[in-house]
Amino acid sequence: MAAASEQPIRLALIGAGVFARDAHLPSLLRHPDRFRIVAIFSRTQATAQSLAEQIPYPVEIFTDLDELLARPDIEAVEVLLPIAAMPAAIKKTMASGKHLLSEKPIAADVATGRQLLEEYAKQASALAQEKTSKDFIRRQPIWMVGENWRYETAIVQAAEIVRAGLIGTPLTCHWAVYTPMTAKSKYYHTLWRRDSSLPGGFLMDGGVHHVAAMRLILGEITEVSATARLNSPDLPPADTIAATLRFAGGTTGVYLATYAISAPWPPRLHIGGSAGSLRVQRKEIELTREGKTERIETEGFDGVENELLAFADAIRRDTSHNNSPNEALNDLAVVEAMLTSAASGQPVRLEVE
Repeated sequence: MAAASEQPIRLALIGAGVFARDAHLPSLLRHPDRFRIVAIFSRTQATAQSLAEQIPYPVEIFTDLDELLARPDIEAVEVLLPIAAMPAAIKKTMASGKHLLSEKPIAADVATGRQLLEEYAKQASALAQEKTSKDFIRRQPIWMVGENWRYETAIVQAAEIVRAGLIGTPLTCHWAVYTPMTAKSKYYHTLWRRDSSLPGGFLMDGGVHHVAAMRLILGEITEVSATARLNSPDLPPADTIAATLRFAGGTTGVYLATYAISAPWPPRLHIGGSAGSLRVQRKEIELTREGKTERIETEGFDGVENELLAFADAIRRDTSHNNSPNEALNDLAVVEAMLTSAASGQPVRLEVE
């Protein structure tokens, strides 16, 4: 809950697509004490108007991003655009001095992600040198990258279980994820996921989620070796990837993701430790040790809401959050390394940014 003296953050949505409508908007509207949506940008008036009609109070519509960002009463923006269009909008938002939450991945490739981080670092340096007569340093606007899996309750609790040593030292992990992407899926119809503007397509779009979860639970991934294949011609450039992973802590793992076929098995991440084992998926954890298995039910699919509340706390209460641009760049780097390894046939080592 917001403190009694806090005013809702005056927020603009840049982008009015599927994820804005189905994930961000419901989460924001459940917390009117924390957020007030005041503006929506989309390239088309009709798309923005369609989203605005779901908000129970008046919201201004913009088709000119510069005009929206010029409004001094907007405190923060969410950039919810196709990935190829994200960097330009992120740079403009940084220049406007507003707080920013941009969706994942941070960019389409690591090189572009690094450029954005350099822009953010330049802003920090400029603000550090900008002092008033009272020697007050103006605070740098928050930049959070919306990796909701890092705020999923089950993933967070699994990471706490591992850090507490309840399964001993993690030695192995394996994760097989079957997510058939057909015309029945709403995400199939977001063409930027299938038009090669996002390297790896769905393998990148979903892969950064899985990598974020594994990094949170098991630590940094230092080496990958992968193969990839296109099974469905309408899911270029590849829809299936299999990778072996090496973690900094010594864990070895296997990761399989396919968007071409379905399977009846739940998408559980399995972790074997020296003193027990762990299986985790959204809404459920299974912990086995000393011959006994405990099933822990959690809230599920709550990551977007939790990350938005963390964003609000970072703005209003100056608290830290888990979705820094550096974390997002490292998520992206792992998936990019898998794709590079699959293309070259060689293992790829990673350095943490």
